[in-house]
Amino acid sequence: MPSPARLLPSFAALALLLGACSEGTAEPGDPQSSAPVSALVPGAQAAEIAARLSDEELIGQLLMPYAYGNAADKVSSGSATANRNYAGAATPAEIVKKYHLGGLILVSTSADDPTAGTNKTTNVESPAQVAKLTAGLQQAALSQPARLPLLIGTDQEYGQVTRIREGILQLPAALAFGAAGDPAITEAAWKAAGTELAAIGLNVDFAPDADVLGTQPGGVIGSRSFGSDPAKVSAQVAAAVRGLQAAGVAASVKHFPGHGHTTTDSHSSLPVLSQNLDSLQAADLPPFAAARDAGVGLVMSGHLDVKAIDPGVPASFSSKVLVDLLRTRLGYPGVVVTDALNMAPAEQWSPGEAAVRAVLAGNDILLMPPNLSAAHKGLLDAVRSGRITKQRLVESATRILALKLKLAEVPRPPMSVVDSESGRATARAGAAAAITVLRGPCGAPLVTGPIRVTSAGADTTRGVLEEALRQAGAEVVTQGGAEVRLIGYGRGSADLSQTAAVTVALDTPYVLASAKNTLVATYSSSRVSMSALADVLIGKAKAPGRTPVPVPGLPPTACAKA
Repeated sequence: MPSPARLLPSFAALALLLGACSEGTAEPGDPQSSAPVSALVPGAQAAEIAARLSDEELIGQLLMPYAYGNAADKVSSGSATANRNYAGAATPAEIVKKYHLGGLILVSTSADDPTAGTNKTTNVESPAQVAKLTAGLQQAALSQPARLPLLIGTDQEYGQVTRIREGILQLPAALAFGAAGDPAITEAAWKAAGTELAAIGLNVDFAPDADVLGTQPGGVIGSRSFGSDPAKVSAQVAAAVRGLQAAGVAASVKHFPGHGHTTTDSHSSLPVLSQNLDSLQAADLPPFAAARDAGVGLVMSGHLDVKAIDPGVPASFSSKVLVDLLRTRLGYPGVVVTDALNMAPAEQWSPGEAAVRAVLAGNDILLMPPNLSAAHKGLLDAVRSGRITKQRLVESATRILALKLKLAEVPRPPMSVVDSESGRATARAGAAAAITVLRGPCGAPLVTGPIRVTSAGADTTRGVLEEALRQAGAEVVTQGGAEVRLIGYGRGSADLSQTAAVTVALDTPYVLASAKNTLVATYSSSRVSMSALADVLIGKAKAPGRTPVPVPGLPPTACAKA
């Protein structure tokens, strides 16, 4: 086992992982241009450390599993049993030590989360609990001879995919920022959010979503995307990346090379990208190029069948996509992480075989293997047999360690920044700038008198809006009054109310093409979005937003210039 003295002081003294951002100088949005050498290119220090690691330590750096339990060292008996089945150790801290892990993801599940099927447990209760958990995990990692800190991540996209929902800043969904159309607002909001994530010990956010929505209303990404215009989405993605990484959290753009032009959910089956290479380059790749230029820390490979490049092979397992396209053609120098390996397209192979194939394809970090023990064994056997060379492991570990060294440059914010008024103000700015009236009066109340809120697929949001309306001075009733109908994620024309005075689309606005009377889009169901909606409904604020996706038969806005 290597001696601790061989490692750099910047790691040996590091108690918790923190973050930074770097910027490239290539022409923004040009998928064909090669990125310049940036601060995230593996450097001499990272290479020196990686070269001294054992095979098992190198493999550990590539693994980023989940674990059961809300504390590092003490878990329930049920969580201990689940951990033993998954990883052969009882607690998250023991798992970190057993496998010399390079990272760990915190997960949670909720009924309205379209990604909930991959999350087998919940590690999240409150910011204070997360801060204690991350501290315990880092202590476990730094107690090992190599003394290498962890990447600790979560999926905090905001909107539908949000793991930590209470006690911490909640931004509107990405599509709302697309409707607001101001990258400066986006960057400020994501910096505020990243600052709070860093304060509780998280240093990787598997966000923002860089997918460009296609023309089909049935797309599965919905409001997780910033919109359907590649140039505008690129500007928003770059702004979110800059904001997160300035706060000390590495951003991870997803799902490469683009999930927006699909109608199939990659959690359950393999979506097909049928567009030709020119269309892919024009419509899907620009936001990833913009993220590269912004110095993004990680790119997530999608479980997507890219017919124009490697038919029948998921992009997450294709060297033609990850090496030839992402590394070579786009010139991306940083860390590549798989989408969750417990999703259906990856589970066509055993956990060990999937892990090996993912590394051979060009991934650096293997996220959420369905069985950690089996994935680790598969990788170790492959190294011992020569199927994976040690040099290949060193390459990935060097990129990972370079990211960790960069993250170590930014001091961790204090817990006092969590759920701060200044952070909430940035979220309110984004939500207020996003509200879009597609049909209805401008600069006047959309409803008068008592208001009755109804919903389809948005019962929780209905209660939030009712509270916001009362706080704004409106009378909320359960019978009679002017009906405001909320249409939630994944709902369609069958969920419309023909008696509604106002119909509000909370996710994508496509359903409004079939609705009557006054039409409003919020692009988000967050609390701040409902507060902004309440102000517009009763005439306390105007609706300046524009729809970031075209809605057949409707103008892009009625009130942006009012």
